[in-house]
Amino acid sequence: MSDAPTASTPADPAAAAPSALTVHAALITVQLIFGGFYVVGKAVLREMEPLALAALRVAFAAPLLACIAWRHDHVRPRGRDLSWLALLGLLGVTANQGLFITGLKYTTATNAAILMPSIPVFTAAVAALLRIEPLTRQRLLGVALSVAGALVLINPLRFATGGQTARGNLLILVNCFCFALFLVLQRPLFQRVPWRTVIAGSFVFGALGVLPLSGPALAALDPGKISAGAWLGVAYIVLFSTTIAYAVNTWAVRRSSPALVAAYTTLQPLATALLAAAFLGETFGWAEGLGLGLIVAGLWQVSR
Repeated sequence: MSDAPTASTPADPAAAAPSALTVHAALITVQLIFGGFYVVGKAVLREMEPLALAALRVAFAAPLLACIAWRHDHVRPRGRDLSWLALLGLLGVTANQGLFITGLKYTTATNAAILMPSIPVFTAAVAALLRIEPLTRQRLLGVALSVAGALVLINPLRFATGGQTARGNLLILVNCFCFALFLVLQRPLFQRVPWRTVIAGSFVFGALGVLPLSGPALAALDPGKISAGAWLGVAYIVLFSTTIAYAVNTWAVRRSSPALVAAYTTLQPLATALLAAAFLGETFGWAEGLGLGLIVAGLWQVSR
Protein backbone atom coordinates (compact mmCIF):
# COMPACT_ATOMS: atom_id res chain seq x y z
CA MET A 1 0.00 0.00 0.00
CA SER A 2 1.42 3.39 -0.96
CA ASP A 3 1.93 6.06 1.66
CA ALA A 4 -0.66 8.84 1.76
CA PRO A 5 0.60 12.41 1.83
CA THR A 6 1.04 13.85 5.29
CA ALA A 7 0.00 17.26 6.54
CA SER A 8 3.27 18.68 5.33
CA THR A 9 1.88 18.52 1.80
CA PRO A 10 1.13 22.08 0.55
CA ALA A 11 -2.56 22.83 0.87
CA ASP A 12 -4.93 24.23 -1.73
CA PRO A 13 -2.93 25.60 -4.67
CA ALA A 14 -3.53 29.27 -5.34
CA ALA A 15 -4.29 28.49 -8.97
CA ALA A 16 -7.65 27.12 -7.83
CA ALA A 17 -8.57 30.32 -6.03
CA PRO A 18 -12.20 31.34 -6.64
CA SER A 19 -13.45 34.82 -7.33
CA ALA A 20 -14.41 37.19 -4.52
CA LEU A 21 -18.01 36.99 -5.74
CA THR A 22 -17.97 33.21 -5.20
CA VAL A 23 -16.74 33.64 -1.63
CA HIS A 24 -19.45 36.21 -0.84
CA ALA A 25 -22.16 34.03 -2.42
CA ALA A 26 -20.99 31.05 -0.37
CA LEU A 27 -21.10 33.05 2.86
CA ILE A 28 -24.60 34.34 2.09
CA THR A 29 -25.74 30.73 1.54
CA VAL A 30 -24.26 29.71 4.89
CA GLN A 31 -26.18 32.46 6.69
CA LEU A 32 -29.45 31.35 5.06
CA ILE A 33 -28.79 27.82 6.29
CA PHE A 34 -27.91 28.94 9.81
CA GLY A 35 -30.90 31.31 9.82
CA GLY A 36 -33.21 28.35 9.41
CA PHE A 37 -31.52 26.53 12.27
CA TYR A 38 -33.00 28.87 14.90
CA VAL A 39 -36.57 27.90 14.02
CA VAL A 40 -35.89 24.25 13.16
CA GLY A 41 -33.69 23.68 16.22
CA LYS A 42 -36.24 25.16 18.61
CA ALA A 43 -38.94 22.88 17.16
CA VAL A 44 -36.77 19.77 17.41
CA LEU A 45 -35.83 20.56 21.03
CA ARG A 46 -39.49 20.34 22.02
CA GLU A 47 -39.23 16.59 21.46
CA MET A 48 -35.55 15.84 22.02
CA GLU A 49 -32.95 16.60 24.67
CA PRO A 50 -30.25 19.10 23.59
CA LEU A 51 -27.35 16.71 24.12
CA ALA A 52 -29.12 13.97 22.14
CA LEU A 53 -29.42 16.37 19.20
CA ALA A 54 -25.75 17.34 19.57
CA ALA A 55 -24.78 13.66 19.52
CA LEU A 56 -26.79 13.04 16.34
CA ARG A 57 -25.15 16.05 14.67
CA VAL A 58 -21.58 14.90 15.22
CA ALA A 59 -22.30 11.16 14.87
CA PHE A 60 -23.44 11.68 11.28
CA ALA A 61 -21.47 14.77 10.26
CA ALA A 62 -18.00 13.65 11.45
CA PRO A 63 -17.74 10.48 9.31
CA LEU A 64 -19.33 12.24 6.34
CA LEU A 65 -16.82 15.11 6.48
CA ALA A 66 -13.95 12.64 7.03
CA CYS A 67 -14.94 10.66 3.91
CA ILE A 68 -15.12 13.84 1.82
CA ALA A 69 -11.73 15.03 3.11
CA TRP A 70 -10.02 11.70 2.45
CA ARG A 71 -11.51 11.45 -1.02
CA HIS A 72 -10.17 14.89 -2.01
CA ASP A 73 -7.04 15.39 0.12
CA HIS A 74 -5.59 11.99 1.13
CA VAL A 75 -3.81 13.75 4.00
CA ARG A 76 -3.06 12.31 7.44
CA PRO A 77 -2.25 15.12 9.89
CA ARG A 78 0.54 14.33 12.32
CA GLY A 79 2.40 15.77 15.28
CA ARG A 80 1.47 19.31 16.25
CA ASP A 81 -1.25 19.44 13.60
CA LEU A 82 -3.18 16.76 15.47
CA SER A 83 -2.97 18.84 18.65
CA TRP A 84 -4.17 21.88 16.70
CA LEU A 85 -7.11 19.93 15.27
CA ALA A 86 -8.00 18.66 18.75
CA LEU A 87 -8.14 22.26 20.01
CA LEU A 88 -10.31 23.29 17.06
CA GLY A 89 -12.59 20.33 17.73
CA LEU A 90 -12.95 21.33 21.37
CA LEU A 91 -13.80 24.94 20.49
CA GLY A 92 -15.78 24.61 17.27
CA VAL A 93 -17.61 21.34 17.88
CA THR A 94 -17.66 20.12 21.50
CA ALA A 95 -18.05 23.52 23.17
CA ASN A 96 -19.77 25.35 20.33
CA GLN A 97 -22.52 22.84 19.63
CA GLY A 98 -23.04 21.74 23.20
CA LEU A 99 -23.26 25.29 24.52
CA PHE A 100 -25.49 26.55 21.70
CA ILE A 101 -27.99 23.72 21.78
CA THR A 102 -28.17 23.71 25.58
CA GLY A 103 -28.43 27.49 25.65
CA LEU A 104 -31.24 27.42 23.11
CA LYS A 105 -33.11 25.03 25.40
CA TYR A 106 -33.19 27.62 28.21
CA THR A 107 -33.38 30.91 26.34
CA THR A 108 -35.47 32.15 23.41
CA ALA A 109 -34.64 32.08 19.70
CA THR A 110 -34.82 35.90 19.78
CA ASN A 111 -32.26 36.10 22.58
CA ALA A 112 -29.95 33.75 20.71
CA ALA A 113 -30.24 35.88 17.57
CA ILE A 114 -29.49 39.06 19.56
CA LEU A 115 -26.34 37.54 21.07
CA MET A 116 -24.93 36.10 17.84
CA PRO A 117 -23.61 39.47 16.55
CA SER A 118 -21.00 39.26 19.31
CA ILE A 119 -19.13 36.75 17.12
CA PRO A 120 -17.51 39.34 14.79
CA VAL A 121 -16.60 41.49 17.80
CA PHE A 122 -14.91 38.57 19.55
CA THR A 123 -13.27 37.46 16.30
CA ALA A 124 -11.75 40.86 15.51
CA ALA A 125 -10.48 41.24 19.08
CA VAL A 126 -8.96 37.74 19.30
CA ALA A 127 -7.36 37.97 15.85
CA ALA A 128 -5.75 41.27 16.82
CA LEU A 129 -4.55 39.99 20.22
CA LEU A 130 -3.00 36.90 18.64
CA ARG A 131 -1.56 39.02 15.80
CA ILE A 132 -3.23 36.87 13.18
CA GLU A 133 -5.10 39.82 11.63
CA PRO A 134 -4.62 43.54 12.32
CA LEU A 135 -7.48 45.51 13.87
CA THR A 136 -7.52 48.38 11.37
CA ARG A 137 -9.84 51.37 11.63
CA GLN A 138 -11.61 50.21 8.47
CA ARG A 139 -12.20 46.72 9.80
CA LEU A 140 -13.40 48.06 13.15
CA LEU A 141 -15.87 50.35 11.37
CA GLY A 142 -17.12 47.46 9.26
CA VAL A 143 -17.70 45.23 12.28
CA ALA A 144 -19.50 48.06 14.11
CA LEU A 145 -21.81 48.73 11.14
CA SER A 146 -22.60 45.04 10.70
CA VAL A 147 -23.39 44.55 14.39
CA ALA A 148 -25.55 47.70 14.40
CA GLY A 149 -27.47 46.41 11.40
CA ALA A 150 -28.07 43.06 13.07
CA LEU A 151 -29.33 44.75 16.24
CA VAL A 152 -31.72 46.93 14.21
CA LEU A 153 -33.12 43.77 12.63
CA ILE A 154 -33.72 41.89 15.87
CA ASN A 155 -34.57 44.81 18.20
CA PRO A 156 -32.41 44.31 21.32
CA LEU A 157 -35.24 45.75 23.45
CA ARG A 158 -36.88 42.33 23.15
CA PHE A 159 -33.95 40.76 24.99
CA ALA A 160 -35.25 38.74 27.97
CA THR A 161 -33.42 37.97 31.21
CA GLY A 162 -34.14 36.29 34.51
CA GLY A 163 -34.48 32.72 35.71
CA GLN A 164 -33.29 30.00 33.37
CA THR A 165 -33.24 32.50 30.51
CA ALA A 166 -30.16 34.16 32.02
CA ARG A 167 -28.38 30.79 32.09
CA GLY A 168 -29.25 30.20 28.46
CA ASN A 169 -28.04 33.67 27.50
CA LEU A 170 -24.68 33.05 29.18
CA LEU A 171 -24.26 29.70 27.43
CA ILE A 172 -25.00 31.30 24.03
CA LEU A 173 -22.50 34.10 24.72
CA VAL A 174 -19.72 31.65 25.68
CA ASN A 175 -20.61 29.67 22.55
CA CYS A 176 -20.07 32.82 20.47
CA PHE A 177 -16.62 33.32 22.00
CA CYS A 178 -15.66 29.69 21.33
CA PHE A 179 -16.79 29.98 17.71
CA ALA A 180 -14.78 33.18 17.28
CA LEU A 181 -11.66 31.38 18.55
CA PHE A 182 -12.46 28.50 16.21
CA LEU A 183 -12.54 30.83 13.18
CA VAL A 184 -9.33 32.65 14.10
CA LEU A 185 -7.24 29.61 15.04
CA GLN A 186 -8.02 27.84 11.76
CA ARG A 187 -6.04 30.41 9.83
CA PRO A 188 -2.46 29.39 10.77
CA LEU A 189 -3.26 25.70 10.19
CA PHE A 190 -4.25 26.32 6.57
CA GLN A 191 -0.58 26.88 5.77
CA ARG A 192 0.01 23.15 6.32
CA VAL A 193 -3.33 21.33 6.09
CA PRO A 194 -6.05 21.47 3.38
CA TRP A 195 -9.30 23.05 4.48
CA ARG A 196 -11.38 19.87 4.06
CA THR A 197 -9.03 17.99 6.35
CA VAL A 198 -9.14 20.84 8.86
CA ILE A 199 -12.92 20.76 9.24
CA ALA A 200 -13.06 16.95 9.11
CA GLY A 201 -10.34 16.60 11.75
CA SER A 202 -12.07 19.20 13.92
CA PHE A 203 -15.30 17.23 13.82
CA VAL A 204 -13.64 13.89 14.50
CA PHE A 205 -11.91 15.27 17.59
CA GLY A 206 -15.02 17.24 18.55
CA ALA A 207 -17.12 14.08 18.35
CA LEU A 208 -14.77 12.43 20.85
CA GLY A 209 -15.82 15.13 23.30
CA VAL A 210 -19.51 15.36 22.43
CA LEU A 211 -20.45 11.67 22.30
CA PRO A 212 -19.31 10.67 25.83
CA LEU A 213 -21.06 13.71 27.32
CA SER A 214 -24.26 13.12 25.38
CA GLY A 215 -24.24 9.31 25.58
CA PRO A 216 -26.84 9.05 28.37
CA ALA A 217 -29.21 11.48 26.61
CA LEU A 218 -28.81 9.58 23.34
CA ALA A 219 -29.36 6.22 25.06
CA ALA A 220 -32.56 7.54 26.66
CA LEU A 221 -33.90 8.72 23.30
CA ASP A 222 -36.96 6.77 22.13
CA PRO A 223 -37.08 7.14 18.32
CA GLY A 224 -40.71 6.02 18.24
CA LYS A 225 -41.78 9.02 20.32
CA ILE A 226 -40.18 11.52 17.96
CA SER A 227 -42.50 12.85 15.25
CA ALA A 228 -41.69 12.60 11.55
CA GLY A 229 -41.45 16.40 11.39
CA ALA A 230 -38.82 16.43 14.15
CA TRP A 231 -36.77 13.78 12.33
CA LEU A 232 -36.91 15.89 9.19
CA GLY A 233 -35.64 18.77 11.32
CA VAL A 234 -32.76 16.60 12.55
CA ALA A 235 -31.93 15.70 8.95
CA TYR A 236 -31.84 19.38 8.03
CA ILE A 237 -29.59 20.18 10.98
CA VAL A 238 -27.18 17.32 10.26
CA LEU A 239 -26.90 17.79 6.50
CA PHE A 240 -27.27 21.54 6.05
CA SER A 241 -26.68 23.34 9.37
CA THR A 242 -23.73 21.10 10.24
CA THR A 243 -22.01 19.30 7.36
CA ILE A 244 -22.52 21.82 4.55
CA ALA A 245 -22.49 25.03 6.60
CA TYR A 246 -19.34 24.19 8.58
CA ALA A 247 -17.51 22.97 5.47
CA VAL A 248 -18.36 26.07 3.43
CA ASN A 249 -17.52 28.35 6.37
CA THR A 250 -14.08 26.75 6.69
CA TRP A 251 -13.52 27.03 2.95
CA ALA A 252 -14.41 30.73 3.17
CA VAL A 253 -11.97 31.33 6.05
CA ARG A 254 -9.27 29.72 3.91
CA ARG A 255 -10.14 31.94 0.93
CA SER A 256 -10.77 35.23 2.78
CA SER A 257 -10.32 35.98 6.49
CA PRO A 258 -11.85 35.12 9.88
CA ALA A 259 -13.01 38.72 10.24
CA LEU A 260 -15.05 38.63 7.02
CA VAL A 261 -16.57 35.22 7.80
CA ALA A 262 -17.47 36.39 11.31
CA ALA A 263 -18.96 39.64 10.00
CA TYR A 264 -21.25 37.64 7.75
CA THR A 265 -22.88 36.04 10.80
CA THR A 266 -24.69 39.34 11.29
CA LEU A 267 -26.81 38.37 8.27
CA GLN A 268 -28.39 35.49 10.18
CA PRO A 269 -31.22 37.62 11.69
CA LEU A 270 -31.97 38.91 8.19
CA ALA A 271 -32.00 35.35 6.86
CA THR A 272 -34.43 34.37 9.61
CA ALA A 273 -36.65 37.37 8.76
CA LEU A 274 -36.63 36.48 5.05
CA LEU A 275 -37.50 32.86 5.77
CA ALA A 276 -40.30 33.96 8.09
CA ALA A 277 -41.64 36.30 5.40
CA ALA A 278 -41.50 33.56 2.76
CA PHE A 279 -42.96 30.68 4.77
CA LEU A 280 -44.82 32.22 7.70
CA GLY A 281 -46.33 35.29 6.04
CA GLU A 282 -44.48 37.79 8.25
CA THR A 283 -43.79 41.28 6.90
CA PHE A 284 -40.46 42.72 5.81
CA GLY A 285 -40.56 46.40 6.77
CA TRP A 286 -38.39 49.50 7.06
CA ALA A 287 -36.43 48.17 10.05
CA GLU A 288 -35.35 45.14 8.06
CA GLY A 289 -34.37 47.40 5.15
CA LEU A 290 -32.32 49.68 7.42
CA GLY A 291 -30.63 46.72 9.08
CA LEU A 292 -29.77 45.23 5.69
CA GLY A 293 -28.26 48.53 4.56
CA LEU A 294 -26.04 48.78 7.64
CA ILE A 295 -24.91 45.17 7.36
CA VAL A 296 -24.05 45.52 3.66
CA ALA A 297 -22.07 48.70 4.41
CA GLY A 298 -20.21 46.90 7.20
CA LEU A 299 -19.44 43.86 5.06
CA TRP A 300 -18.14 46.14 2.30
CA GLN A 301 -15.78 47.83 4.76
CA VAL A 302 -14.48 44.52 6.13
CA SER A 303 -14.11 42.88 2.71
CA ARG A 304 -12.10 45.80 1.32
